[in-house]
Amino acid sequence: MTTYENSPATTFSARVAAVEGFAYRSRHNSLDMGEEQGQGYVGQALGAADIFATVYADRLRFRPSEPDWKERDRFLLSTGHYAIGLYAALAEACIIDHTELATYGSDDSRLPMSGMASYTPGMEISGGSLGHGLTVAVGIALGLRHQKSASKVINFLSDGELDEGSTWEAAMGAHHHRLGNLTAVVDINALQADGATSTILSTEPVHEKWAACGWYVERIDGNDVAALLAAFDRAADLSGDRPSVILCDTKVGKGVPLLENREKAHFMRIEEHEWQICRDQLTAGHPSKDF
Repeated sequence: MTTYENSPATTFSARVAAVEGFAYRSRHNSLDMGEEQGQGYVGQALGAADIFATVYADRLRFRPSEPDWKERDRFLLSTGHYAIGLYAALAEACIIDHTELATYGSDDSRLPMSGMASYTPGMEISGGSLGHGLTVAVGIALGLRHQKSASKVINFLSDGELDEGSTWEAAMGAHHHRLGNLTAVVDINALQADGATSTILSTEPVHEKWAACGWYVERIDGNDVAALLAAFDRAADLSGDRPSVILCDTKVGKGVPLLENREKAHFMRIEEHEWQICRDQLTAGHPSKDF
């Protein structure tokens, strides 16, 4: 387990609790930001919150007060439209201030609706167009190795991005260069802009395809924090000089039943009266947790 300035818990159960609390608070942050616009990629933010929390509360080596610290690990958000979820995590990681979340999507804000590295502390790349994030990650991982750096690279991408040929070229390149310092995390929520991923361009059997490219592969429930932590641990222990990929099956709108069951979930329009319902449902899902 990597650490950052504020040392996290070390026992597995304490790690799970720390990440679950981080994810719960991040989901509330995402709802607060979404209400500023009344719409957006809130479903993806809720669905991926456990992944972002695992990365920032447990895996990533960084300094909150020094986002450009040379020895930091790099987290690359290939899916720029998931920025709302990453901002929620960056606030919990103390890289940006919680008060800044209220500016989300506004003119002159450092938190635009699609991620921009030139604006936001902690945002490593300007994600999207989809399909180029893993290519950039390969280049960064290769450059860090040439510098003899111990820093790791984690690239977050979506199942829709697996439609892009550049993703698979990058996957083959990462194996060719034996980039053991690179981990890809794929959010498999089975949904993209034009409909169900399986109807646009089926990528199954996706586990076997990554394995055929020479990667160490795990497929897990991406909304199960214990499974996420264990998968990252195993990848660190078993991958050797191979790149690793963790395939995460997630649910759009996770934690808020009203949004989990919404038909048009890629870009959600949420009515004014529904935001507090969403918060209440999220809180009700954690009645015994002191987060």
